[in-house]
Amino acid sequence: MTPRPSVVVIGAGLSGLAAAWELSGGATESPDAPRIEVLEAAGRVGGPLVLGELGGQAVDLGPDGFLARRPEARTLIEEMGLADDLIDIGASGASLWLRGQLHPIPRSLALGVPASMAPLRELGGLSWRARAAAWRDRVAPRALPVGDDASIGEIVRAKLGDEIAANVVEPLVGGIQAGRIDDLSAAALLPGLLAAAQRGGSLLRAMAAGAPSPVPSGAPGPAFHSLRGGLGTLPLALADRLDSRGVVVRTATTVQAVRRVTGEHPLVVETAHTATPADAVVVATPAPVTAALLGSWDPDLAALGSVAYAAAAMVSASYPEAMAALPAGTGVLVPLGTPWAGGGTMIVTALTFLDRKWEHLRQPGRALVRAHVGRSDDQRYAAFDDEHLRARVADEVALLLGWSARPTEVHVQRFLPGLPQYRVGYLDLVARARAAAARGGVDLAGSTYDGVGIPAAIGSGRRAARAARARLAERR
Repeated sequence: MTPRPSVVVIGAGLSGLAAAWELSGGATESPDAPRIEVLEAAGRVGGPLVLGELGGQAVDLGPDGFLARRPEARTLIEEMGLADDLIDIGASGASLWLRGQLHPIPRSLALGVPASMAPLRELGGLSWRARAAAWRDRVAPRALPVGDDASIGEIVRAKLGDEIAANVVEPLVGGIQAGRIDDLSAAALLPGLLAAAQRGGSLLRAMAAGAPSPVPSGAPGPAFHSLRGGLGTLPLALADRLDSRGVVVRTATTVQAVRRVTGEHPLVVETAHTATPADAVVVATPAPVTAALLGSWDPDLAALGSVAYAAAAMVSASYPEAMAALPAGTGVLVPLGTPWAGGGTMIVTALTFLDRKWEHLRQPGRALVRAHVGRSDDQRYAAFDDEHLRARVADEVALLLGWSARPTEVHVQRFLPGLPQYRVGYLDLVARARAAAARGGVDLAGSTYDGVGIPAAIGSGRRAARAARARLAERR
C-alpha cells in the first residue's frame, strides 16, 4: 500500500490555515488527502485576528471585517457551515480631518484616487489651489513618462498636485498599507492608476475611462462582512474543523530549518524537537522569516529579507457617549503631518467606530472607538508604554471628535511585524521568489505575495495548496 504523502504548512495565520483546509479537501473532506501538519511559532493561531473583551463584549482587537465584493472569505465561511454567522456592515462612509474639521468623504473616492472633478468639489477642506491643480490636469495635463511601475505618489503628485496627494490619496490609500504613497507600487496596489498614467494625457480622464461600470440601482449589497462573534472566531473555528479532519496543528512550535534531502521524501522540516519528512511544503510566514528559512537555497529567496514591514497598533476604547455624538459613517481618516496642539504631529492615522460599524456591538449610551497608530515612517508610538499610548490617543480622539469624556476602558494591541510594504518593483521580487521556492518543492502564501486583507489571505493560502497538490500528483 502506498503511504500517504506528507505536507507541512509553516504558519497558522489565515493563509496557512486556509492552505490546510484546501489540502484536506476544502468544501468536502477528502479521503485521499495527504497527511497535513501545520506549525506555528506563536502560542495561538490566527496571526492579527485576535479577540478581546471591551465593555463586556467580545470585540476584534485586530481586523474586524472583510470586503464583500471578493468571494474568498465568504466561500470559506460557507464551506465551514458558518454562513448563518455572517453579518453585514451597519453603516457606510467616513470623514476626513482637514483644516481642523471633519469633512464627509465623497462616495466616489472609495478607492482613494479621484476619477473626476466631482468628488474634489464635494470634499470640504481642500484649498482652491488643490482644485485648480486637478482642473489643470483635465485641460493641460503635465507629461509623466511611466514605465512598468511607478510609485502611487509619483503619479498623483505629478498629475494632481501635492495637496491632493497628501490630504486625500495618502490617508485613503497609504492608510490601508500603513505606508507612504511615495514608496508604494502602483503596479502592485493600484494597477488601474498605473494603466491610466501610462496612457498619458489627463489622469482624471483616463481614470474615468477605465473606471468600472456602476452597479445597477438597488442591486448593490453591503460593502463589508464580519462574523457575529467577531472575525477573530474564524481562525479558531477553522483550526477546530482541521482537527476534526485529522490535521495536526501545533502552536508554540518554531521551525528552524527546511532542508532538501534525497530519499523517499524530498524535504524535511525541522523544529527544536522534531524532523518531519515532507513531499511538499507551504510557507505562510512573514517575508523575513521565509528568507531566513529558505534564503540559502537561492538569492531570489534571500531577497525576501529586504521586504520592509510597517508595525502598527490599535487602541480600542469604550466611551460613555451616545452613538448620536459620533459623526456619520464608520470612522475618520487623519492625513499624515496633521499638526498636534501638544507639539509635532498627530500619531493617530484613523478612527473606527466599532459599534456604528457592527450593529451587534451597539449599547445605549456607549461608543466603542478604535484608533489606529503607526506607519512605515512613523513608529513614534513604539517608544510609548501602554499607559502613555492610551493617554496620548485619548487626547487626540477628544480633539477629533470634540469630546470631553475620557474612555472608561482601553485595550492596546500591538502588531509585529505589521504590514509588508509593496514598494516599486515589488511584483518582480515576489515572482522571482515564488519561482525559486517552487523549484525546491515549496509554495509561498500570505500577505507578502497576494495583498493584505482577509479575502486575499485566504485566496493566497488556497492557491498555494492547489500548487502543492499538483506537485504531489506529479510525484505519483
